[in-house]
Amino acid sequence: MSVSTHNPNAALNWERRTSDLKDLRAENAAPIDLIVIGGGITGAGIALDAASRGLSTVLVEKHDLAFGTSRWSSKLAHGGLRYLAKFEIGIAHHSAVERGILMERNAPHLVHALPQVTALASDTNLIQKAAVRAGYLAGDVLRITAGTKGRTLPHSRYASAKRTVELCPQVLRDKLRGSWVNYDGQMIDDARVVTAVTRTAAEKGAKILTYCEATNATGDSVEIHDRLTDETFTLRAAAVISATGVWAQGLDKSIKVRPARGTHLVLDAEKLGNPQGALTVPLEGSISRYLFILPEQHGRCYLGLTDEDAPGEIPDVPPTPEEDIDFLLRGINRALEEPIRREDVKAAFTGLRPLIEPEDDSGSTADLSRRHAILDAKDGLISITGGKFTEYRLMAEEAVDHAVKVRGLSARPCRTRNLPLVGAPTHPMYGHVSSTDLSGIPECIVRRFGNEAPNVIDSCTIDRPYDLIPGVPDVTRAEIAYAVTHEGAMNVDDILDRRTRIGLVPEDREAALAEVTDIVNELSENRRPIA
Repeated sequence: MSVSTHNPNAALNWERRTSDLKDLRAENAAPIDLIVIGGGITGAGIALDAASRGLSTVLVEKHDLAFGTSRWSSKLAHGGLRYLAKFEIGIAHHSAVERGILMERNAPHLVHALPQVTALASDTNLIQKAAVRAGYLAGDVLRITAGTKGRTLPHSRYASAKRTVELCPQVLRDKLRGSWVNYDGQMIDDARVVTAVTRTAAEKGAKILTYCEATNATGDSVEIHDRLTDETFTLRAAAVISATGVWAQGLDKSIKVRPARGTHLVLDAEKLGNPQGALTVPLEGSISRYLFILPEQHGRCYLGLTDEDAPGEIPDVPPTPEEDIDFLLRGINRALEEPIRREDVKAAFTGLRPLIEPEDDSGSTADLSRRHAILDAKDGLISITGGKFTEYRLMAEEAVDHAVKVRGLSARPCRTRNLPLVGAPTHPMYGHVSSTDLSGIPECIVRRFGNEAPNVIDSCTIDRPYDLIPGVPDVTRAEIAYAVTHEGAMNVDDILDRRTRIGLVPEDREAALAEVTDIVNELSENRRPIA
C-alpha cells in the first residue's frame, strides 16, 4: 500500500510490557507522577488525560483491558434521555455533550448514529406513545444545547409503517401506524473503544501494564503482583487513583458501591430480519424504562436491558440468572411479530454497574442516580466510581484535576476534549488517509480501525491476512495478528473475548479457537520489532 499509518508509540504488546516493567523497576527509574489502577474505560480515560497533560503515568490492570464492566454495556453512547425523566438535568446535559465529543472529535470512526425506533402499535398505550414523542423532542433539545451537529445526529422524526418495517422487520404489525425515530450514538464495540483510548494513552507516553494486580494501594504507593511472571514489587508515585468501578471497595473499605445487574441476550440478526435500527420498547406500564434490540457486528443482535440489585460477592465475570432471560423475552415479545423463543438465545452476558450506595439504603437500582463520585481515603488514595461509559472523558478530566490539586502535581490543562483517538480521521498520524487508500481493505477492518486500517494489513506477517476466521462472517486473520502485535493481547482469551467479541457465543468460540490459537502461537514464536 502507498499510504503509511505506522504509529509505533501506540503499539501495545509483550515486548513493550517487558521493557516498561524493566524501566519502572530500575534503580535509577524516573519518578512517577500518577498510577492508575483499573483498565476499564474510566482508568483508560484517566491514563490518557494524565499522559496528554505531560504527567508520567502508569496504568495497572489485574486482568486484560476492558475485562470488567466496560465490555458488558449496551454499546451505546447515550445522550441522557432517561435522566431527563428523573429530572437529572445536569447528568443528561453532560451525557449529550460527551456523546457529541466522542462522535465528532475523539472517535468518529468508532461511534456512529443509530436510529432508535419506537413503534406506534398495539403494544403501547396512548400515554406511552405521547411520552416517547415528548422524550425524543427533549432529546433534540439536548443535542442542540450540547452543540452536536445535525449531520452527526439527525433530529427525531416520524416514520411511516413501511419505513418502520424496513428498519425493524420483526416489529409488531397489529395496529402499526408508524413509529417515532430518535438517533443516538452506537459504538462499534465498547471494548474496542477502551483499547483505542488506552493505546492513545500509550502513544502519549503512558505505561500500560495488564495482568498486574494491585494487591495494596495508598496515596503514594502500589504493591503489584505480576500475574504473568509471578513477581511482586512496589511502585511509588506522587498520586494514585483507583478506577476499579464495582470493585472499588477492595482498595478502600470505606466506599459503598451498590451493584446493579444489567443483562443482555445475544440473538441471530437473521432471526430478526437483519434490522437496521434499534427497536425500542417501553416496559409494560412504564414511561421511563425500555427494552431494545440492537443490531451488532458478527451478524448478531443484542436484547437488553435489566436493572436489578446484585448484592453479595462480586465475581470477575458475573453469571446470568435465568430470571433475567425470562424477563427480557417476556417484555420484548409483546412488541414482535414473531416471538423470540428460549432456544433462539445464542448467549447472554451480564455486567455490574457501580452505583453509589445512598445513605438511606432505599430505592431500586433503576431509581438510583448514575452520577459519579471522587472519594479521598485517609491514606491519600483517590477513588472514582459510579458514572456512565459515555461520560468517561469528563470523569477522567475531573479525577486528574482533583489529583493535581490535592497532590500538588504540575500539569498542563486538560486536552482530551479535542484529542482524537488512534485511527480517527483528525488524528495527525492518520489524517492523510483517503477513502481511496481504504477502498481495497475489507470493510470490517475499516469499521473497527478507521484510518489505521492500512497498518493492520501492512504490519501483518502471517499468511492469508484477508481470510475470515471460521465461525464469524467479519473478522480477518490480520485483525487477530494485530491484537497480538499492537493491541496488547497476551493470550487467546484476550482476543476472543475483548479485541473481538467472537467469544460471546460458545459455538462461535469453538469454531474460531483453533485458528486463533495457531496465529497467537506463530507470533509468540517469532517475536519481531514492531512496525
